[in-house]
Amino acid sequence: MVIVVAGPTGVGKTDLSLYLASRLNGEIINADSTQVYKGMDIATNKVQDTMGIPHHLFDILDINKDYTVFDFQKESRKLIDDILARGKTPILVGGTGLYIKAALYDYKFDKKEVNTYEGISNDELYKKLLEVDPETNIHLNNRVRIISALNYYEANHKPYSEKEKSSKLLYDTLFIGLTTERDILYYKINQRVDKMLIEGLEEEARGLYDSGVRSKAVMTPIGYKELFEYFEGNTSMEAAIELIKQRSRHYAKRQYTWFNNQMDLKWFKTNYEDFNKTCEEVLEYIKSNS
Repeated sequence: MVIVVAGPTGVGKTDLSLYLASRLNGEIINADSTQVYKGMDIATNKVQDTMGIPHHLFDILDINKDYTVFDFQKESRKLIDDILARGKTPILVGGTGLYIKAALYDYKFDKKEVNTYEGISNDELYKKLLEVDPETNIHLNNRVRIISALNYYEANHKPYSEKEKSSKLLYDTLFIGLTTERDILYYKINQRVDKMLIEGLEEEARGLYDSGVRSKAVMTPIGYKELFEYFEGNTSMEAAIELIKQRSRHYAKRQYTWFNNQMDLKWFKTNYEDFNKTCEEVLEYIKSNS
């Protein structure tokens, strides 16, 4: 059986996955699109202490390389099959919903896009997408997925949202979601940004800024591009920090929307006062459904 631990940023997915892996003879597979890259640790909230548990698809690429959902699908399925064959439990952990679906469902992805839509703004692209797929759940600012959906429509003459709804699950899987009240989540996100700054987020961002690399890997995570504006003198440090917090909160809201619409998750409320109770509750659910 495959276990998925999903949910928005800041709810404790990493800690829960470590607990479950230690109890279920598990190995963890990263399902966060930003954590595959080397040298991007603090902004992406990458796990620091793996507790001796095997972790896969972390720190596998340089920041100037491109990594697509096609690549993740291929590599994650190889890992799932290998872990299962060794009698262990694959645990997919992350907030990138499309990565999780790509790994576990019968999705077909083209390695290259047919049309790159260069020179067309996000607003214009999104209007095009709504014309052919009014039920889309893709966010206005997710240019990569909008382009992918438009190319899918051009190739298949049907909306990409229909493809998402009709996909077949390939593995026996339990989907776990962590959640909490919105105001608590936003408070925790703000706290985490402050903690990231204490841990050296500004220094990490400065190193990337000085490298001159402006790849998709560097410009996608929340935390770097906002500080780049500060480094260039276009904003204050205080304003950059507030923008990081704001965008992180908005991102969490989009994650909720995506998971609620795209996956049948069993939601568990995070107990921040005694997280071990949350872990035990999830483990009991898994054991009773295995």
